Amino acid sequence: MLHEFSRTELLIGADALKKLSQSKVAVFGIGGVGTFVVEGLARSGVGKFVLVDDDCICLTNINRQLHATRKTIGKPKVEVMRDRILEINPKAEVTALQKFYLPDMADELIADDYDYIVDAIDTVTAKIDLVLRAKAKNIPVICAMGAGNKMDATRFEVTDIYKTSVCPLAKVMRKELRQRGVKNLKVVYSKEEPIKPIESEDSSCATGCICPSGTTRKCTTRNQIPGSIAFVPSVVGLIIAGEVVKDIIYSKV
Repeated sequence: MLHEFSRTELLIGADALKKLSQSKVAVFGIGGVGTFVVEGLARSGVGKFVLVDDDCICLTNINRQLHATRKTIGKPKVEVMRDRILEINPKAEVTALQKFYLPDMADELIADDYDYIVDAIDTVTAKIDLVLRAKAKNIPVICAMGAGNKMDATRFEVTDIYKTSVCPLAKVMRKELRQRGVKNLKVVYSKEEPIKPIESEDSSCATGCICPSGTTRKCTTRNQIPGSIAFVPSVVGLIIAGEVVKDIIYSKV
């Protein structure tokens, strides 16, 4: 009998589809990259999700984040994305955690039964700690490097963190992970030189913050707000989703 994943089954087979349906993937960061990771995984038949993000949807998210529309502004990102997953696959199991990942919350947010961890967060301290915890638990992990201030989506590639160059975030991650003895890490990154944001009083979050009520980490607390465009973080997210799916079905996890 035909079902919502019949076309996927034609490509990968029933056994692989069943494996995806039984797999639990935790996605940390449900923003420009993370929403498209989740979308790609949900439409590929992954059956169990843990979504971690403390933010509420803001008007400025509409240009690139899958869950952001006029109707969803002000709602928790994890809850809107949970509902979207269930509209795609009502049988999916989704845990939505409106939390900001910090090292002291690792025991609460990282469970031993995760089959894969996706790092789509933008805080270096949190990214490093998340990688270390995943490695310690032998949970496969993939990380998004810088997707902001970029225009050429064709430049992104999958590689090991120690083979990266140009990307400022990857440079920091290489240094910090090397110091901590991490030998390898799968990442998605670009060699495109970052574009300097064209900031004015009208476009500055620092002077014109419109974060919705209930936002715990307003944009005014961040050092710099990168420029972004629809077709870059979305591509990064779908590349990551593809890597997770392939690793699961080809028994690399």
